[in-house]
Amino acid sequence: MEMPGGLPMAEQGEDRDGLTLDRLHVPLGPFLADWPAGLTLRVVLQGDVVQRADLDDPPAGRPADPFWSRPWLRATTGEPVCVGEAARRRAAAHLDSLGRLLSVAGWPAEAVTAWRLRDDLLEEAPASAILPRAERFARRVGRSRTLYWLTRGVGLLSAADARAAGVTGPAVRAAGGDVPARYRQWLTEVMDAVRELDATAPLDPVAQESPRGRWDAERPPSAALVKLLPRLLVGAELGAARLVVASLDPDPDELTACRLEVARG
Repeated sequence: MEMPGGLPMAEQGEDRDGLTLDRLHVPLGPFLADWPAGLTLRVVLQGDVVQRADLDDPPAGRPADPFWSRPWLRATTGEPVCVGEAARRRAAAHLDSLGRLLSVAGWPAEAVTAWRLRDDLLEEAPASAILPRAERFARRVGRSRTLYWLTRGVGLLSAADARAAGVTGPAVRAAGGDVPARYRQWLTEVMDAVRELDATAPLDPVAQESPRGRWDAERPPSAALVKLLPRLLVGAELGAARLVVASLDPDPDELTACRLEVARG
């Protein structure tokens, strides 16, 4: 049933403790603040606990040229792309993701720092100007006990389960498999990428990963990440669910590009 204005009415069901609570059907996205743009999850909540999560297809009309993976797309068509250009885009993408996660976690000052570093990278700031600031940022965030205690144990994903789902990139390399492991992996890879900004060797799009993993136009890395979300979110409180999504940060633009390639194929 729906209330006037199209709002869903709650229904009743037993929660994990055997209590009868209202169940509410709620869409998360696609325009939620600090949420992957274009991603929509339809969840069933009892109290603030996710009982079920289903993924919507990205809305029609989204761009088929994913910004963060653009150097890898160009390289796969034979266009010359250097390692430094790809490293700049990878570092900026991870900082963009870190900013969202920090904002969701309630640390807006460091979220702004992440986004300023991202913008400077995209504006071609030299490595000498980025490196010391990135090092300070990585130390503050990586060593924060408050952030660690707030997010530890949330969104557990073993490397074996990630590989079985086809996940590549930072999410599969994050030892420990929870939110802190993933944001610390991003921090490590930001620093590695910043140190490669001046590299002039040609990019190998197979050997050198895009921000979210090994690039494949038929099955982009975000496709594996979004398929994991429903399983990881069930049983999580709503705040924890938002942290899980932010720590994986799939790019819906990659999914649009994949559908376009299939349609053309």
